[in-house]
Amino acid sequence: MQPGKNKHDFNYILGLSITSLVLLVVLTGFFYTPYDPNKMDAALRNSPPSLLHLFGTDNFGRDILSRVMKGAGTTYIIAVSIVFVGASLGTIVGALTGYFGGWFDEAIMRLNDVLTSFPSILLALVFVSVFGPGSYNIILALGIIFVPSYARVVRSEFIVLKERDFVKNAKLMGAGNFRIMFVHILPNTGRVLIPSLLIGFNNAVLAEAGLSFLGLGVQPPQASLGRMLSEAQGYLLDSPWYAIAPGVMIILTVLGFSLISGGLANEK
Repeated sequence: MQPGKNKHDFNYILGLSITSLVLLVVLTGFFYTPYDPNKMDAALRNSPPSLLHLFGTDNFGRDILSRVMKGAGTTYIIAVSIVFVGASLGTIVGALTGYFGGWFDEAIMRLNDVLTSFPSILLALVFVSVFGPGSYNIILALGIIFVPSYARVVRSEFIVLKERDFVKNAKLMGAGNFRIMFVHILPNTGRVLIPSLLIGFNNAVLAEAGLSFLGLGVQPPQASLGRMLSEAQGYLLDSPWYAIAPGVMIILTVLGFSLISGGLANEK
């Protein structure tokens, strides 16, 4: 057991280290970038990495490092917003169905099954195609699509926790249903909800990158990691550095948060 525990501890620490490095880059980008991320210079188009431009420049002569710093911040804000919408609505739905059960639980869970039977990215594409591209629309679309997964996680915990002694004691003391649900039971779901939030953040980052890559998410000249990959696809052979920086940022983000969520899950 000890070797396995040591492995999980190592993965958890590695995840924290990677995530801390990525967050440092993202947070710095909110206040400082080496150059204006949207400033174009035709004389510097597709310049390779150098001391002046550590990650090179793109086809408009814009500094790639600056755009990655700013674009990662945009991607993170969108991802956090998606998770907030999905987790908030999903928690309410899961709490109500798990606590009250009965026909209400059955009806909502069947609706959940219908939503989860379709690929999430396909539903997002349909939504964004109808209402138009843009950051706000993908936040709303993906946030709603994330609701069923969080509802299931919270519901399963509520079904178990509502039978515990502390809930029965709260009922005997005259606590109302909603107070029991959101004051007594909900805080005890953190052991499974927090890892789910981290996994959801990873999925949101990948979903935003995918939609922006297809031109349905963040619109130019605003930078995001997916938008940058989309712009770089025509220059992979001539200017490979164009795609490397945003691609590595996505990989490190997903890897770091995955290791952390795995470490938290193994502590249960």
